[in-house]
Amino acid sequence: MTDPVYRTILLFDIEQFGRRDNVEQAYLRRMLYDVVDATLLDAGVAETSRLRADRGDSVMELIDTQSSVPALAKALLTETPALLHAKNRLIAESTRMRLRIVLAAGYVAVDELGGWVGRDLNHAVRLLDCDPLRKALKERAEDWVLCASDGIYQGVVSDGPLGVRPEDFHRITVETKEGPTIAWLHGAPSSPTPDTPASDTDSPTGDTPSGLRDTTHVEGDVYGPTGGRNSGGLHYNFDSLRRGERE
Repeated sequence: MTDPVYRTILLFDIEQFGRRDNVEQAYLRRMLYDVVDATLLDAGVAETSRLRADRGDSVMELIDTQSSVPALAKALLTETPALLHAKNRLIAESTRMRLRIVLAAGYVAVDELGGWVGRDLNHAVRLLDCDPLRKALKERAEDWVLCASDGIYQGVVSDGPLGVRPEDFHRITVETKEGPTIAWLHGAPSSPTPDTPASDTDSPTGDTPSGLRDTTHVEGDVYGPTGGRNSGGLHYNFDSLRRGERE
């Protein structure tokens, strides 16, 4: 296994993908690739600075530290919504693509099988699948919702870089079997007031909550500076995480 390296972690997931037929799924996957590639191009992320894993209804990107995280955050808030609107307005309602998006960061290692492993990766996947993010997308008219990890919010968003307004995010608590973890959701909260701050004793300070022990294992088509391609499935292996069909 390689030594862990620090990467920006970007996840996209299509809502209700499993309810579509094969033709619609294939079309949505092409749309997703177009949106992800155009977003990263707008953010100035070079193809050689990315590694991609494809899970069918979702795409994972690991981006090296040479790429600007503020520029990426801005692109997710401006370019991604514009791309989704332009594509969805030309297709039938049944084929409309709506996305859950997570922006996080942390250490990831590559094992001897070409898979990706790391607790920070595990944490990002948990945010992508969390109930607050799913609920926010269902309740909104927009076709996207963005969740930033606590580390990304504190280190990037809270400084208010050009095109990113920290006041447009609100704090949420994501419940896991290890305990609550903190993240930041873009857009108005569904409740009258944002999530109340936690005390210093129960609030994580970075991307990886304390006590998180599960490991994420990702395999699949991976593209990046090393070239080549690893074929196979993409698996998130959590010791005790049980998930139903992704919506």
